[in-house]
Amino acid sequence: MRSVLPFINAIDLALVLVLNYWFEKLPLGGKTTGQIAAQYPVLIQPAGYAFGIWTVIYALLIGFVVYTFTKEGSQSRSVQACSLYFMLSCIFNVWWLAAFHLEKLTASVIIMFSLLFTLIILYTRIRSFSKRPFALADRIFVFLPFSLYLGWICVATIVNVAVALYAFHWNRFGISDEAWTIFMLIIAAMLASWMGIRYNDQAVVTVFIWAFIAIGVSNDSHLVIAYTAYFLALLLFIRTLYRVLPIKEEDPFS
Repeated sequence: MRSVLPFINAIDLALVLVLNYWFEKLPLGGKTTGQIAAQYPVLIQPAGYAFGIWTVIYALLIGFVVYTFTKEGSQSRSVQACSLYFMLSCIFNVWWLAAFHLEKLTASVIIMFSLLFTLIILYTRIRSFSKRPFALADRIFVFLPFSLYLGWICVATIVNVAVALYAFHWNRFGISDEAWTIFMLIIAAMLASWMGIRYNDQAVVTVFIWAFIAIGVSNDSHLVIAYTAYFLALLLFIRTLYRVLPIKEEDPFS
């Protein structure tokens, strides 16, 4: 299985990249992802530029696939832990894009949660199965790609659910749109902070910072939401610096 796994990974990722390009350029259903999203102006939607993170994620996933072909990668327990979960993530990625382009929003939410749970399993496996201390190559070519991927899919799941609820005219239990959006931002920030602490993973937190800034930019006409998003991004940034930078504690008796 180990000998064929790199080829399976390469084929799956190639399928994702080709179909993502094809669905956007044709486009499937006659509309691009951005055009469909614009039909459902949820306040938690990040500014369009934020979705450029997909370029980074896909570039890193290409690096992951290439790494699996190397001697070090083929022997890496982190790579082996990905097993067939990477293949499943690719399948759900394509299915979600097709469902969203065809505006099957309920199906898109189900598929998005399937992708999210698959990435959670993959993410926890590569961290629990890997030997410590983690090899630098594993950090760059395995941990980093899936940290960014999982972080962004967490954000995308929240947005996807918000879009589906908007389409079904959900009244948010009578709570105002602004208050509900702020509530969801706080929950997302707590999730990001927990993941950063639980797994000592600042890459995941960085994705949320990126998303919060983009949400603030997209809400220039809703300043309460914009300022909340910026404030939460700042808190997460400060927290990340605290975890990353070496802080020397002074001896009070010196």
